[in-house]
Amino acid sequence: MSLFIGLESQVNYVFVPGAWHGGWSWHPVAQRVADAGHAGIALTMPGLSAGDDAREPRLADAVTYLVDEVERRGLTDVVLVGHSWGGIPIAGAVPRLRGRLRGIVFVSAFVPRAGESMADAMGPEVGAFLRSTIAASPDHTVSVDFESFRQSLMQDEPEQVQRLVYDLLVPQPGNYMLDALDTVDFAGLPIAYLLAERDRGLAAPGAELAARVGVEPVPLPGTHETILTHPDDVAKALLAALD
Repeated sequence: MSLFIGLESQVNYVFVPGAWHGGWSWHPVAQRVADAGHAGIALTMPGLSAGDDAREPRLADAVTYLVDEVERRGLTDVVLVGHSWGGIPIAGAVPRLRGRLRGIVFVSAFVPRAGESMADAMGPEVGAFLRSTIAASPDHTVSVDFESFRQSLMQDEPEQVQRLVYDLLVPQPGNYMLDALDTVDFAGLPIAYLLAERDRGLAAPGAELAARVGVEPVPLPGTHETILTHPDDVAKALLAALD
C-alpha cells in the first residue's frame, strides 16, 4: 500500500493523499523529491485501495496506519505532507510521532480543529448531504461524481486528463468523513502551507486554513489536483518549505 523511493536520504517525506485518492496521487512529487536526494514514501490509507473493505476503517485507523508505517521503517527527520483530507490524519499522527518529526506541510489541505469532522467543516448543508449519503450507502462510503470532480477539483484541465484521474478514484470510507480528532496540537513544530492558486475544493479559504497554524500560504499553480498537474512546482516548493 505504499511507494518508497530513495533509501538513503537526508529527509524522509511521508505523503498522505486526499479523499478518494491513493498514494499514486503523490508519486510524481515523490519521484522528484527522490531525485533531489531525499526519501519519498507515498501511503494509501486503509480502505482506499481498489477492492478494500471500506466499511470498517475509522479515522483512528488511518492515523494508526500512518504512525505504524513511520515506526516500522524506523524513520526519523520525517516531514509529514498531507493533501486535502490528508491534512487530518497527519494532524492526528503528530502527538505520537513528535520525536521523529522535522516538520509538517499542508498542500491545499484541510487543517482540522479538535472535535471537527470533515463533514462538520463542509457546513450544515454539505455535511447533512454527506451524512445521508454515507448512511444510505451499502458499503458506508461516499463518492464524487465526474461533473463535481471536474468543476471543483480539476477545472480548466483537458477533459482527457480529468477522465484519467477520475477513473483512478475509489469511494471514500464514510467514517473518514464523519470522525474527528480528539486533540490537535502542533506546538513547536515547523509548519508550512502550500496553496494551489485556483483551488475550489477546500472546506474553507486556504488563507484561513493556513492561519490556523500561524503561517501565510505559499502559492502554487493549478487547481486542487496540483500535485498531479504541477509536480515540479509542488516538489520545489515542498523542498524549500521548511528551510
